[in-house]
Amino acid sequence: MKYRILIADDEPEIAELLQLYLEKDYEVHCAAHGQMAWDIIQRERIDLAILDIMMPGIDGLQLLKKIRKSHLMPVLFLSARNQATDKILGLNLGADDYIAKPFNPLEIVARVEALLRRAYSFETASNPVGENKQLILGELALDRNRCILFFRGEPVALTYTEYKIMELLMSAPGRVFTRKRIYETVWEDYYAYEDSTIMVHISNIREKIEQDSRKPQYLKTIRGLGYKIEAPTEI
Repeated sequence: MKYRILIADDEPEIAELLQLYLEKDYEVHCAAHGQMAWDIIQRERIDLAILDIMMPGIDGLQLLKKIRKSHLMPVLFLSARNQATDKILGLNLGADDYIAKPFNPLEIVARVEALLRRAYSFETASNPVGENKQLILGELALDRNRCILFFRGEPVALTYTEYKIMELLMSAPGRVFTRKRIYETVWEDYYAYEDSTIMVHISNIREKIEQDSRKPQYLKTIRGLGYKIEAPTEI
């Protein structure tokens, strides 16, 4: 069964171009505005959404808020608005990736493939033979079988990207992972990385697992290098 991709963009030429590049490998649904996109999501099983920010009626940011209330599908933002604030806002709302217009369609295809691999290949990727299926660190427990992070016994609502970051860090407590290493492992991109993207996801994780995100006990920043996770000395 092919994965189902939703493209929501009010520029027909953009939607048609993306559909042309994606329809060979995926079942593609197109929407000209946010309400149409939401109706498709309610009616169809969508595996990944590509959303433009600037759309009439319900814009991409509003649509993402609605999606994240009940759906965990990967979301890729596509927008002519390339300001850092727009990108950070989108990631904070739960987007997994962000590409600015104009774009190379082949890059979109590569990002879609990477997002789908991360989102729907957890069982094989997260549980290689010989590796622990549960990672425990202080009051954190990551269940690789079900791909769920627990904090004090309660499940934590993570996006796919946040889950993969936690899986990487918790696989080696105390080890410092550079930003480039995190990007290469989680985003599966070996040619470039975006520091601000990683920072936003780290910040989102801290909001979910730290008592005070400004004074993290688990997820530490190592200035000039990257990040590490370790159990607090006192719990």
